[in-house]
Amino acid sequence: MSLGKSILKIIVLVIVVLLLFILVSPILIIAEDTTEGTPGVDMAASFSVPKGFEWVYPGSSYNANGETLHNIHFIDPENPYGAARDIISYTYHYTPHIIVSVNDEAAKDIFGYDLVDNIRANDAYNGYPGNGNAQGTMSRGDAVGTAMLMGNFNPLEIPLHVLMGNIKFFIV
Repeated sequence: MSLGKSILKIIVLVIVVLLLFILVSPILIIAEDTTEGTPGVDMAASFSVPKGFEWVYPGSSYNANGETLHNIHFIDPENPYGAARDIISYTYHYTPHIIVSVNDEAAKDIFGYDLVDNIRANDAYNGYPGNGNAQGTMSRGDAVGTAMLMGNFNPLEIPLHVLMGNIKFFIV
């Protein structure tokens, strides 16, 4: 068997395993603000084959002690993604086994550098005033979804940011 065929079989096996994970347990995708001293989770979504994307609100996602998803790096600095898994399990009653972390740099390159400004313009959460283009009337999830659609989606940036470490995958 040639090396190329072996590599292709390994890639197919990895894809099949990932699909099985997604069928059994949703993937948790978190947007981490790494510009803060200790990163905070600003937004999250779960993805599963049966349900697609569903927004997860970090401030409304908590564990039995009332600690929120936003503060996973404070809750358990040694295992923040284990803390995220536990919080999602407690609040939403499913256990993600794969967590994908996306930082601001990757999000901006993938969806456009005005992504955060567009979210804040539409977001009515915490009294953001919006701007001349939008008055801040949307929920956080709708504001994120709208900003992502308004941006120039560039999927070619994804592999680059995976290699740069701006998008990370954790099996928990």
